[in-house]
Amino acid sequence: MGHKEKSKERKEKRLQEISLLRTIPYADHQRWWSKETIAVVTGGNRGIGFEISRQLADHGVTVIVTSRDASVGVESIKVLQEGGMEHVACHQLDILEPSSINQFSDWLKENYGGLDILVNNAGVNFNHGSHNSVENARNVIETNYFGTKSMTEAMIPLMKPSSHGARIVNVSSRLGRLNGKRNRIENEALREQLSDVESLSEEVIDGAVSTFLQQVEDGTWVSGGWPQTFTDYSVSKLVVNAYTRFMAKKLSERSEDEKIYINCYCPGWVKTALTGYAGSVTVEEGADTGVWLALLPDQAITGKFFAERREIKF
Repeated sequence: MGHKEKSKERKEKRLQEISLLRTIPYADHQRWWSKETIAVVTGGNRGIGFEISRQLADHGVTVIVTSRDASVGVESIKVLQEGGMEHVACHQLDILEPSSINQFSDWLKENYGGLDILVNNAGVNFNHGSHNSVENARNVIETNYFGTKSMTEAMIPLMKPSSHGARIVNVSSRLGRLNGKRNRIENEALREQLSDVESLSEEVIDGAVSTFLQQVEDGTWVSGGWPQTFTDYSVSKLVVNAYTRFMAKKLSERSEDEKIYINCYCPGWVKTALTGYAGSVTVEEGADTGVWLALLPDQAITGKFFAERREIKF
């Protein structure tokens, strides 16, 4: 059996283990949450976002599903309500529009007093199969990175103080790994900069984004050493991962009763519109690690990257 086959076998075995784990209910002493616990899921109207919303609601959390199209959001929570999940609501939100984020923030504060869990799921991808184009690079970066960043910054002041800590989960991808065997950035100096948590800053991360977009515009991105597969999407997730680590360090300075834990995870190649339904992982499997991270009973974990409920390297 070759390396590829062994890797596939290990992954399938792990997914089977997780499937079993999901059938075991949380014990009462593990359930730090209740219907008073508020979770916001961006892009929660379809795909992984919808499934994360469904699973969180199934665990008894009150879930706010956000959608760029308000009518689609309404339809999505109808499906959840028909499934017996009462504590769900929806609101229009475009993470690219500051006014939309502000309106959502005001509504959330007025109606729920804030939130406990934020799942940054909203994202875009224009490359499918072997196709690789950077013509939509600016849109991809603006949505996947700057949109996530804007939403995080807007929600942090609204996160409720608690002894369990608030949680932020960023949906990311292994395609954005710094030191993966394939698809990594070849610029060693930049790789070292993004690897060093102690000196990592927004300026460093935003600078990498700016350089990438400039080289896309100049047509020099290939010689610039950027990932050669799903290029713009990979770079967008690379910087989401870096931002997660930066924010974990920044948020660790907060007092004990105002702790916020932030992590990212790769759902896998999920069968959704984002992958052109060409994935190998079901939405239930893809959502699982995000929900698990959001509900971890002993959440002292922060600034980490996960897949299949296990920490993986950035």
